[in-house]
Order: sequence, then C-alpha cells, then structure tokens
Amino acid sequence: MRASRLLSVLMLLQTHGRLTAAQLADRLAVSTRTIYRDVEALHAAGIPLYGEAGHAGGYQLVDGWRTRLTGLTAEEADRLFLAGLPGPADELGYGDVVAALQLKLHAALPAPLRDRATRLQQRFHLDAPGWYADGDASPELARTAEAVWRQHRVEVRYRSWNGEVTRVLEPYGLVLKGGRWYVVADQPGRGAPATYRVSQILALTALPQEFDRPADFDLPSWWRAHVVRFRARLHRDEATVRLSPGGRARLREIAGDPVVTAVEAGAGPPDAHGWVTAVLPIESLTHAHGELLRLGADVEVLAPAALRERLAATAAGLAALYRAG
Repeated sequence: MRASRLLSVLMLLQTHGRLTAAQLADRLAVSTRTIYRDVEALHAAGIPLYGEAGHAGGYQLVDGWRTRLTGLTAEEADRLFLAGLPGPADELGYGDVVAALQLKLHAALPAPLRDRATRLQQRFHLDAPGWYADGDASPELARTAEAVWRQHRVEVRYRSWNGEVTRVLEPYGLVLKGGRWYVVADQPGRGAPATYRVSQILALTALPQEFDRPADFDLPSWWRAHVVRFRARLHRDEATVRLSPGGRARLREIAGDPVVTAVEAGAGPPDAHGWVTAVLPIESLTHAHGELLRLGADVEVLAPAALRERLAATAAGLAALYRAG
C-alpha cells in the first residue's frame, strides 16, 4: 500500500508541478504527517524532490526529472477500458480518438492484461442516458467543447425558462449528467459560474477573445457542491397524501429518494384497506400536480387545498372528456 502511495505522490508532482503537503494529503486521503514521512522516504531513495516554505511553497521535482515507472496494474487497465464511454466521446466528436487510443492501449498491454481488457469490454457496457431518451446532444456540443478546451469566449443564443436570451460566456467545463450535457460557464465580470444545458443553446459564435480560467477552479468539486445546492432547493413545500398499496409500490418509479424515504419512514399505520397517510416533500404545486397524476386513483391529496383542488379539477375534466366520447 505504501509503495503504491509513494508512486502516486511522484505521479501527482510530475503532473501538477508543485503541490503542498496539505494538497497531497487531500488527494491521497491521508494525513499531512503521512505525506511528510513519504517525502522523507522518497528523499532517502534518491528522488530529486525539494520543498519550499511560504504561501506559494510546496513540494516539487527537479526540472526535467520524470519517473519511468509507468507500468499499469491489472485493476488500472480494467478501469481505463471501463472509463472509455463511446457514446459521450462520439457526441463530443472524439469517438475516433477514443477508439484509436483503446486500440493502441490494447496492443501495448501484456497478454494477461490484454485478455482481461477484452473480457471486460465483452461483459460490461455503460449506457449513460435514461430509458426514455437517447440523451440530448446538441449540434453545438462539439463547438462548446472546443471553446472549453481553448479557453475562448462564446456568444450564445440560449432558450431559458423565460424565453430566449443572448449571453457572452466563458466556458469552464462540460458535465454529462443523466444523459444530458451541461456547460459550466461564467459571464465576464460576474465571478459566479452557472450551468447551461447545451441542448438549449440555439446558436453559438466563437469569439476571438481568450479568457483566464481561475487557477483554483476545480470542476468536479464545483459540480458536487452544485448538486448539493440543487437538491437542497428542490423540495421546499409539503403535501399530505393517502397512498394505496399499489401507489406505494409505484412511488419509487416516479419520485426521488427523499420522497420515497419520507413515506417509508413517516407513514402512519395502514387502514383496513392498506392505505397509509404520509407527508411528502414537494418541489412546487405545479410539479407535484404532474407527478401525482401519474399515480391516478392510487393517491389522494389531503393538503394543501390548492393542490387537492388542481387534481380534482383535472380528474373532473378527464371524466367529462371520456363521458363525452
């Protein structure tokens, strides 16, 4: 385990140039004291590694020195092939590149690892989009990716929730979430990145101006925090409902974990017909109206009154429509 960590320290420094003990400890999930001991061990092994104190300090390899320890373990080779998602790479315009990379890697691996990689590709297939959609790749996805890579500003015509808008954006990165592509971008001078769904970009013009991507911006960390903030804002209201046994069984198909957990943990005892009463977190009256309609007669809304009235009006309209037919 320690030998693997020492190699990881070398690879991190070789990749990033200079890192503090705290940064190394965070990336390797160990204490800074452990990093200090690892650095001493690397020194003892003759690795040309030095450290500088101060705000801009950290550990660094001597310029020009690179490790030749580039061998892959079986597990690393497996994960590398597993990570090569052909669908998203194709959408970005990199499908041929990924295919060529996998072919070269496959040819370079020793026979045992090559057999494992072939077996892995034959047994695991990753399909990112959901069942009812093929994702939402946009004609502008490849050009958005190019702007992200080259750090060029873009002007986009974008379909937002309140109509079409035109924005000048500085794109920091692309994220694939649930089969949908999002670009994380800032508006010049705003200093607060936001997310834009790429399929809603109606037109994109690459601008000649480059921009300086913040040195401390970490896309995975920012996205994780964004998801936490999004989920915290998602369920702000509550609805009291009665659910039949069938409604409870189907709830997981239409609702997220917070709603399902609320029923499983907070539902009262079932009545003589198996119906239970529970308080559900809801995003809005409009959203809850659409979602609960999917349960049909397996749910009855008790409160709030406005939601109950909406569902009653919809049910009355449906009944009238089918009576007329």
